[in-house]
Amino acid sequence: MAEKILIVDDDIDTLKLVGVMLERQGYEIAVASNGKMGISRAAAELPDLILLDVMMPDLDGYEVTRRLRDDPALSHIPIIMFTAKTMVDDKVAGFEAGVDDYLTKPTHPAELAAHVKAVLARSTQTRAASGEQARIIGVLGVTGGAGTTTLALNIAVSLQQSGHDVILAEMNPGRGSLSLYLNIQEPRGLGNLLSRSLKDIHLRSIETEIISHRTGIRLLLASYKPSETELAQAVPQMEAILKNLTAMCTVVVMDMGSGLQPYTESMLLQCNHTILVAEPVYPRNILARTLLDEFEHKGIGRHKFSLALLTRERTSLQIPWQQISGDLGIDLAGIISPAPEQAHQASQSGTPLIISYSASLISEQLRKIADHTSAFLQPIKS
Repeated sequence: MAEKILIVDDDIDTLKLVGVMLERQGYEIAVASNGKMGISRAAAELPDLILLDVMMPDLDGYEVTRRLRDDPALSHIPIIMFTAKTMVDDKVAGFEAGVDDYLTKPTHPAELAAHVKAVLARSTQTRAASGEQARIIGVLGVTGGAGTTTLALNIAVSLQQSGHDVILAEMNPGRGSLSLYLNIQEPRGLGNLLSRSLKDIHLRSIETEIISHRTGIRLLLASYKPSETELAQAVPQMEAILKNLTAMCTVVVMDMGSGLQPYTESMLLQCNHTILVAEPVYPRNILARTLLDEFEHKGIGRHKFSLALLTRERTSLQIPWQQISGDLGIDLAGIISPAPEQAHQASQSGTPLIISYSASLISEQLRKIADHTSAFLQPIKS
């Protein structure tokens, strides 16, 4: 299907000329002759790109851009500002309003085609327009210190190595630790977004907070500063962030911290599946069962969970995995053996265990849990 371009310009001659140029390049064209009509057509047509004039009688291009960026349903559409102005300040104003690129009138057909092609090529909106949404794998600890973040990180890396496009989102404001394991400074991404109004949470704002890691995964990090725990109340913002993340990758692995937080129920409802991280010892088994009972009471059934057991105590103190899995009523995703020295050295080097000790027992166990989650993901496209 041809990519659709909406041209918004009050100059009829420009609409015709530019429309013909782009149609010859194989694009589908929609037009609007003023700013208000442009916003209406954008909502109706959902184009892949908007070519927007700056000087129009009702709403100028800057205002049209601001209104498009304020609409969550339209904010993802890339915009090229098309104008006769060449002043630097005018271009700066366009970029500040949210424009992706700038062209001055008159423009050569080859230049127009090159800019359009470049903006469409680098746009991350193609997946969102296709309707394919990422699958969400949640990782939730029964209690703090259960290894939830370590497990989420290594699941994400393993899935990335298997061919998935993964974003690891640390949805645990004020309690993040992933940045410490990866030697990343100033992990403010989640906090910055949760401090915004809902209208300011869109693909563009989220992209600015995403960090690309050398493992191939992308990261949305939470701060470990206790003052940011109050952001856990910003549940609508969390929902908006997660919704947008699903348009940016094929798998979102979500570290939700531990226990029942203000956002936990809402996040779990979005998950395709959740790994519950627990220790097979008393009273952690009671806490796990109580937590699952609470979720079930809220309409989140046990079928949406699998169990990852982190074994730290000596064998004589452990509850057999068959017993705890049966008692909790959820399937076992895997068992993780203690490896404190390897875990410490991996965190010191800022490298996930599954990479730094790829041939070790614990890496095999981590990969097994990642493989377990694959049943809940979309097949990898070749």
